[in-house]
Amino acid sequence: MPTEKRLARVKEVASQRQKGLIVVLEDIHDPHNAEAVIRSAEAFGVPEVYFIFNKEERFNPRRIGKKSSSSGNKWVEFKSFTSPIACVKELKKKGYTVVATALSPNAKEIYAAKLTGKQLALVFGNEAMGISEEMRNAADMLVTIPMRGMVQSLNLSVTAGIVLYEVTRTRMKKMKQYLLNSREVNALTKRMHIS
Repeated sequence: MPTEKRLARVKEVASQRQKGLIVVLEDIHDPHNAEAVIRSAEAFGVPEVYFIFNKEERFNPRRIGKKSSSSGNKWVEFKSFTSPIACVKELKKKGYTVVATALSPNAKEIYAAKLTGKQLALVFGNEAMGISEEMRNAADMLVTIPMRGMVQSLNLSVTAGIVLYEVTRTRMKKMKQYLLNSREVNALTKRMHIS
């Protein structure tokens, strides 16, 4: 049975979860890279992470990488898909704008992109190949982090951290509208303290 202090902490965390924000990881090769992204997602209050296992080997994010996720994998919900199209179809059905990171001349710089939508799905691709062609074509928007050095890409978890920070920063002025209501907080608190 959790202590009152623990329950209060769980409720505090639940009250800071961001509604309408999902991280999507497409064909991540190294589970520990995925777990590092989960750690950032949980820290920024993202309630769900979707996985697409189309070409890479499937893994269970609850069983791998407890250290690399700093146990963040315990506090986030997961859903898996076998194709990018199936994932995007579900996201669109739920009213999400799909924003994918890509090294592309068509991509908007993250700081200039308008990432203020109430329902955002942020897609991050494979460490070597990036997002798939199917995801590139299905996404509503492509974004990139401008590079000022010779290196033109960042580690997956660093990219995710920057994008999550930028989305959270742009939401800050109206953050109340992105937070769970009291009924949702109570339901999530119940689920979290059972975990």
